[in-house]
Amino acid sequence: MERFYLIVSHVSALELLVPHGVKLVQLRIKDLPETEVRRQIARARDFCAVHGAQLVVNDYWQAALDLNCGFVHLGQEDMDTADFAALRRAGVRFGLSTHDESELDRALSHDPTYVALGPVYPTLLKKMKWGPQGLENVARWKRMAGTTPLVAIGGLTPDRVPGVFEAGADSAAVVTDIQQADDPEARTREWIRACSA
Repeated sequence: MERFYLIVSHVSALELLVPHGVKLVQLRIKDLPETEVRRQIARARDFCAVHGAQLVVNDYWQAALDLNCGFVHLGQEDMDTADFAALRRAGVRFGLSTHDESELDRALSHDPTYVALGPVYPTLLKKMKWGPQGLENVARWKRMAGTTPLVAIGGLTPDRVPGVFEAGADSAAVVTDIQQADDPEARTREWIRACSA
């Protein structure tokens, strides 16, 4: 599992940042028409293939299947409707979001490629019904997840990365810190250095 996990909300951001050494990137598109979603997924798939990066498609598991993408990320709500058997038959790997122990148990029952825990720190990205999980929960989640890789997400910065990895996370997922940076490309390089230190 790559230690640095970039999350972007548009294929243009993916095309800007992946060439700086990103090897794992999630395309998380919200509130766009299905045709535009599929256009962006197809473009991201081809771009990532050229640059040797792994594309993860958020939510749109059916589009990922149709467009021959090899990896999806699903939230708890998406798990209600996702066809896990179809994903497995197609060899599509999947990561699953978790926020409490019952969600973690449910996610692990599907034998995912990874589970994500968040928000680790307070996050600006979206209104969450869960408070910050903290590093203690990261450590507890890792114990419960066992050999399943754990992705930490929410409020992460390069300065917080060492603590997150020490607590047991296998990967650090980043959205806002890069999205809101004055120079997203430089910030991406800084993240890659921090995660490989």
